[in-house]
Amino acid sequence: MNKKQLIDAMHGRSGLTKQQSAAALTSLIEAITRSLHEGDAVFIPKFGNFSLSYHPAKRGRNPQTGEEIEIAGQNKVAFKCAKALKDHIQPG
Repeated sequence: MNKKQLIDAMHGRSGLTKQQSAAALTSLIEAITRSLHEGDAVFIPKFGNFSLSYHPAKRGRNPQTGEEIEIAGQNKVAFKCAKALKDHIQPG
């Protein structure tokens, strides 16, 4: 499902117009992004948890030249699915 399809699904189920659905989705994405940027985790009950995970710098190799390089440390976004969502999507 892409963003347009998600907006259409929100429109069909919420009673909001497509413009309102698009604005709500954009607002949600911006709020999650801003919170992660500030270092805060985002927990949405029955859906999951977005958090940052720091991966320290490490040494690697350039596959074309074989030269050793330093790969900078970086934050990566992690998502952990809530049990309610996991139970809903898995059979049994």
